[in-house]
Amino acid sequence: MRWITRPGWPGNLLAVAAGALTPLSLAPFDIWSLSLLSLALFYLGLRELSPRQALWRGWCYGFGLFGAGTWWIYVSIHDYGGASALLAGGLMLLFFAAIAWFFALPAWLWARWLRRPEAPLADALCFAALWVGQEAFRGWFLTGFPWLYAGYSQLDGPLAGLAPLGGMWLVSFTLALTAALLCNLHRLRERKGFMAIGALLLFAPWIIGLALKGHAWTVPSGEPLKVAAIQGNIEQELKWDPEQLNRQLALYRDMSFSSRPVDLIVWPETAVPVLKEQAQGYLDMMGSFATDRHSALITGVPVREVVHQQRRYYNGITVVGEGDGTYLKQKLVPFGEYVPLQDMLRGLIAFFDLPMSDFARGPEDQAMLQAKGYHLAPMICYEVVYPELAASLAAKSDILLTISNDTWFGKSIGPIQHLQMAQMRALEAGRWMIRATNNGVTGLIDPFGKITAQIPQFERGILYGEVVPMQKLTPYLHWRSWPLTLLCLGLFGWALLASRIAKTV
Repeated sequence: MRWITRPGWPGNLLAVAAGALTPLSLAPFDIWSLSLLSLALFYLGLRELSPRQALWRGWCYGFGLFGAGTWWIYVSIHDYGGASALLAGGLMLLFFAAIAWFFALPAWLWARWLRRPEAPLADALCFAALWVGQEAFRGWFLTGFPWLYAGYSQLDGPLAGLAPLGGMWLVSFTLALTAALLCNLHRLRERKGFMAIGALLLFAPWIIGLALKGHAWTVPSGEPLKVAAIQGNIEQELKWDPEQLNRQLALYRDMSFSSRPVDLIVWPETAVPVLKEQAQGYLDMMGSFATDRHSALITGVPVREVVHQQRRYYNGITVVGEGDGTYLKQKLVPFGEYVPLQDMLRGLIAFFDLPMSDFARGPEDQAMLQAKGYHLAPMICYEVVYPELAASLAAKSDILLTISNDTWFGKSIGPIQHLQMAQMRALEAGRWMIRATNNGVTGLIDPFGKITAQIPQFERGILYGEVVPMQKLTPYLHWRSWPLTLLCLGLFGWALLASRIAKTV
């Protein structure tokens, strides 16, 4: 314990190990209690450090977290990006070292301005606010990297009932607050009045979370819809090969023709691997087939539009048959769909010239997709990991839809983490979700975040099931993160004011 609280390399190594615990609390391991242990060790590790020492302690924690939880980017760089093992490993470590600063800077801020060891209750509350602040900032800065949030560990845990109340953010806040309060129990015992408040803050969120787990915030708005989600399982090396285009289009055509009659047929992201305008004849043919079946067919397809006399390319979803609408992806994957500093990086290695890595961002406030008379909230791949974007779309919808192609990550844990975040979006919104992917995991998710049907990874097949259109808003969809944001800002202001007063006394 003394090693983790004091400066020096033993504490820094323990911080790396503490950060590596968080991915073990998430899918596919799901040992949710490790998220509490990780947060407690991070909090204790900053207790006695100077701001500069805290900076490096936070960096070590972040390096451990991302090193253990996002090592799967090696697969994208090496297997599909054409980089040697040595170069891919070096780029991966460089990524970990860079993104670890998302924890280094808050740790410095904590030690410099916000830490209040003389007031353990206020200290714990402010730490929880800072934790949520760094998660939110990490999901926004430079388009964001909203991965490995602590709150996802509670998808099947005792705090799952809080997600429809305040989203994944409220769950993260509660975990951080609980970890800090547990670390401060001995200090709170010395202050009898504060001990009662501390006990209330410690136990009440967990009791509420358990009491609300399984509570239905939304109600059906129509009869169940039959769904057929098609998983083509096309190898990434072949997906953008022009010689394979006809074979891929024929595959999805034939699988759809042979499917049972359903209301919705859903294909994965870029299942049509050619521009929509070039595939219009094919889409019209599939639309006629869907109309004859009284179905709506939804597919991913690249879209080209002229904006301000310039050609722009978008990652899109379109609906044919008994439905309508085209959605253009708003949140793009760095290097996968656009290349930061592309004038400098393109041409260096194949990874910076991946197919379809020059997409533009779709506009905000796009209309929902229409299918069988219902509104579908569309999210393409990476977009489902953004809680606020997903909430803004879900609030206008009856059903959630996400399509993806996680082939880039091979047999790693990346696609399983991605699925868990999609499950959390369904829980937050209280809506059914259809998830169609190229090679897994294709599944149907109920309003409580549970998977009701799925196809195993790396298999070609058709997933049949039902989803129910839902109406009414969960508290999170209604209020979004504003209540928690105001609380965190108030806690920051309180800590800064108390720190300034203490220095003047």
